[in-house]
Amino acid sequence: MTVSTASLGSGTTAAGLSQRAKVAALVAICLAELLVVLDNTLVNVALPSMAVELQADMSGLQWIVDAFTLAFSGLLLAMGHLGDRYGRRLFMIIGLSGVAVMSAAGALSSGLGQVIAARAGMGVFAAVVFPATLALLTNIFTARRERAAAIALWTAMAGIAIAIGPTVGGWLLQYFSWHSVFWINVPVALVAIAAVLVTVPESRAAHVDRLDRVGIVLSLVGVTALVWSIIEAPKHGWLATESLAGYLLSIILLAAFVGWELRTPTPVLNMRLFRNRRFALPSLAITVSYFAAFGFLFLITQYFQGVKELSPLEFGIHSLPFAVAVGFGAPIATLLAQRVGTTAMVVSGLLILAVAMYIAGRTTVDTAYVGPVVVSMILMGLGFAIVQGPATESIMGAVPLEEAGAGSAVNDTTREVGGALGVAVLGSVMTSIYTSHIADRIGAIPAQIMNAQQKELASNTPISIIGVVKAPVNPLLAQAKTDLIHAMKVAAMQGSTVASYIAVGALVVCAAIVAATLPWRVEKGESFLMGWRESDED
Repeated sequence: MTVSTASLGSGTTAAGLSQRAKVAALVAICLAELLVVLDNTLVNVALPSMAVELQADMSGLQWIVDAFTLAFSGLLLAMGHLGDRYGRRLFMIIGLSGVAVMSAAGALSSGLGQVIAARAGMGVFAAVVFPATLALLTNIFTARRERAAAIALWTAMAGIAIAIGPTVGGWLLQYFSWHSVFWINVPVALVAIAAVLVTVPESRAAHVDRLDRVGIVLSLVGVTALVWSIIEAPKHGWLATESLAGYLLSIILLAAFVGWELRTPTPVLNMRLFRNRRFALPSLAITVSYFAAFGFLFLITQYFQGVKELSPLEFGIHSLPFAVAVGFGAPIATLLAQRVGTTAMVVSGLLILAVAMYIAGRTTVDTAYVGPVVVSMILMGLGFAIVQGPATESIMGAVPLEEAGAGSAVNDTTREVGGALGVAVLGSVMTSIYTSHIADRIGAIPAQIMNAQQKELASNTPISIIGVVKAPVNPLLAQAKTDLIHAMKVAAMQGSTVASYIAVGALVVCAAIVAATLPWRVEKGESFLMGWRESDED
């Protein structure tokens, strides 16, 4: 196997960088990562404001979010491979530039279609950036302990960005219009570009084989079809004809992709990686942990904005314990894994996540914030961090340096698919339970309290609790209105309970699989590519 090198233009290799230069490069890479992850979370807080100004219905708002997700997840594998081929730093700069341009386009948009198109473009360029971040990091920090510490910071940055998105978005909306959630990306992208140009060395695969165009197309179409089906399933129904057709199409395309990759001499993704337990099982753990974390964030959004009726900024502030726990837990977990082993940390993290989801499922309308709610968020952040750092380090340690971009892309794709599944499955379950408990009662409410349009929205969307008409009504109906709002909140929390317990089951099963099949002890002297060499034995 030939190990790739990276140069700064003066013959200095990435491995030969000084410690100060490596830290500077790490900061620049994490800034680029922060932009992409924040980009995928900020817009959610602005959806109510965008709905009013753009006259968008719920489907339109869904596509503002989904356009980014589809483009991003569908292109990750292809862009990771192309970055390996043509240069990871080059791709990062191209991607950051594209994010800046498309963000400006989104901010200047005056119609719903324009915003959706801009969001799709942002997803395309985000997919160019993200695989390069972890691939560059892996090539710069080749020593196992240094790489673990760098990946810990990379993991913490991703988790913190996910958690602080509501706070940043809420603050922007308190002082500016919804356009600000797009404008904020432009200066951040420009600073990140300058930092990357100054501090990050170029890195690419030392030997480039024929480009696997068939594999790239199959991966793009297959993953996009899968994510599309997941996103649309709650709208059509999980067993509706449209959903079943989407599942079948994505299975056929992904099966064709696997078959092609096993036969072609120059695959876009080396399928032998999945023979290595140190690659395959951490990938599963990341998928399930993102399933739980994104589902948790969706449920907690319903709780804070729907049940507790907090403003976007108040919601962001109340969700900060999750961000603090991720930032605190990721570096410690990744470094601790060097002593006790990846398996112990990943299994522990999955079980902590299960406990957090169980506590979240026990939350009721009257549960105090300081108590079970804060505890569940702290445990959620810690468990999430404990899984992500060691699992990511194991995945990248099992991949040859020359395939770092492809390995990073697989790591990123599992996150996106897991997150999409979490929101879709847990959100659909919550909504189904909520509707079954409240729809008939809402239908019988007098028109003086809710009109027909409000009834339809309130019957199918738990967060619409905050949209219930607050104008004064006939004093004789005031108590009925109060009772209805309380009943809606109770039904929303009942749905949240069932959804949380589903996540608990998935986490416990995943923990059992990892505990039973992933090696527990890390031998002394284990080399950087030990996991790769082990693949032939597994």
